[in-house]
Amino acid sequence: MMKAGVHFGHGTRKWNPKMAPYISAKRKGIHITNLIRTARFLSEACDLVFDAAKRGKQFLIVGTKKKAADSVARASIKARCHYVNKKWLGGMLTNWSTTEMRLEKFRDLRMKQKMGGFNRLPKRDATMLKRQLARLQTYVGGIKYMTGLPDIVIIIDQHKEYTALRECITLGIPTICLIDTNCDPNLSDISIPANDDAISSI
Repeated sequence: MMKAGVHFGHGTRKWNPKMAPYISAKRKGIHITNLIRTARFLSEACDLVFDAAKRGKQFLIVGTKKKAADSVARASIKARCHYVNKKWLGGMLTNWSTTEMRLEKFRDLRMKQKMGGFNRLPKRDATMLKRQLARLQTYVGGIKYMTGLPDIVIIIDQHKEYTALRECITLGIPTICLIDTNCDPNLSDISIPANDDAISSI
């Protein structure tokens, strides 16, 4: 974990006092995360995930920061999880009926394109539908197979994905969250103290 830079936190001026129990030192103006605690909570998270996976539970991974987006997509596809890696649309979970309509529209447009339906339309109409499809692919492409609310949500950056986290809290969906030294460890069910900026750490 040290080689991956998991222990590097934010600057000492940019921290949340609630993270004090998870910080082991200060070095050159930045906080250093206690990796013993990181390992403990990571182990707890793994146990929860493995147990839930055995029972067929559905996972959603959320990480929309640019540097994490590709890693989130690759890991999610490999693990057969749903994911959001571009932009969290407000109400994606709390207003699930609207999300379902977006997914239905997305599936219809994909099928129409696959069957050559766009080619039979006037150029202007086809262009408009292609734009709609591209937009939906960006925002809901990672959850296209999701048929209901997820059982567990894994969040990469608490600050960046705060809206998603609040929706999970509102709905009572368990969360596992990567938290840096500027985060609130009390908001997630399992908070893993770690560097949420470095790709190697994520």
